[in-house]
Amino acid sequence: MGAELSSESRKRTGKIQVISVIVAGGGTAGHIEPALAVADSLRRLDESIRVTALGTERGLETRLVPDRGYPLELIPPVPLPRKPTIDLLRLPGRVWSSVAATRAVIESVEADVIIGFGGYVALPAYLAAGASPLRRRRPVPVLVHEANAKAGIANRIGARRAAHVLAAVPDSGLPNARVVGIPVRESITALDRAALRSSARAHFGLPAEGPVLLVFGGSQGARTVNEAVAAAAAELTGAGVSVLHAHGPKNTLELAGWVSSGRQGARYAAVPYLSRMDLAYAAADAVVCRSGAMTVAEVSAVGLPAFYVPLPHGNGEQELNARPVVRQGGGRIVHDSELTSKYVIDEVIPLLRDPAQLIEMGRAAAGAGHRDAADEVARIAQEVALR
Repeated sequence: MGAELSSESRKRTGKIQVISVIVAGGGTAGHIEPALAVADSLRRLDESIRVTALGTERGLETRLVPDRGYPLELIPPVPLPRKPTIDLLRLPGRVWSSVAATRAVIESVEADVIIGFGGYVALPAYLAAGASPLRRRRPVPVLVHEANAKAGIANRIGARRAAHVLAAVPDSGLPNARVVGIPVRESITALDRAALRSSARAHFGLPAEGPVLLVFGGSQGARTVNEAVAAAAAELTGAGVSVLHAHGPKNTLELAGWVSSGRQGARYAAVPYLSRMDLAYAAADAVVCRSGAMTVAEVSAVGLPAFYVPLPHGNGEQELNARPVVRQGGGRIVHDSELTSKYVIDEVIPLLRDPAQLIEMGRAAAGAGHRDAADEVARIAQEVALR
């Protein structure tokens, strides 16, 4: 019996319905983290809700999803060619194979609702959710969430038949989208930076007193960010500013002329990767970072002033991601070509030495964020599933 008939049967007999939800957001952390944040909220909302994550063997979900305790079902990947190549001719067959595999997952878990977060995992889920007359299965309702300022092709397709269309910011390109923000994990939204400040700094070997600048450029680092901040290492530590710099696992920093113990006790701590972003945020007073959707959501949720450095290529969506926070006064946009050691010295250091301005910008950043986005998406999904 198909998933929808099974759900209808449970409702007619008056038995307690155990809701089954599929979250489809694989490939990159920008798709996976919002999906897992919603999964956690669903579990808090009702511990009986069954959540299944959809993914492929190529994405980060093969590590991230099991670590969070959720079952992961793998389907064939369907990367969408951006240019007319031979791969475009193979696309229909790949889509059909992936949709068929997704339908099998939908039926095996008896899904009541599917929440898609864009990308090549979401597209087969949107297509497979449709009616299947041969198997006597009615459509499974779909929720679409768009994290970026410009919607991708998968979510544009999914939005056409979605029960609800949700977005991080206004004007994402999806019709009738409800702005809810980006779902962020509870360890970030519930972070008490003040309470953790001392232990967080001790964790990274940073001084208990004085301002701290957090620097990161995504999981792989960012060359422009690395070079500009590292070149100002002596001036930063000389001004009493400590730095926690995640430069990326394949990168190194040039710190010529800098000593490990700066004046006024400041320290420059360079690490390849930050596995405890909650502690990194708690240790910091301001941030220099890229402006991917998840980065902006987390940094604003914890109330940190930020210098956002959008990627200089692509469709410009990274700058659009940061604009709402910047308009509220919670950050500044620095174009990639403008981020130099001189900018760090002239703009970043003065902010970190101005406690009043740090507090003002931090409040503005927190006010621009959506700390309850994951809970809101979870509530909407539960309501749709129970209809």
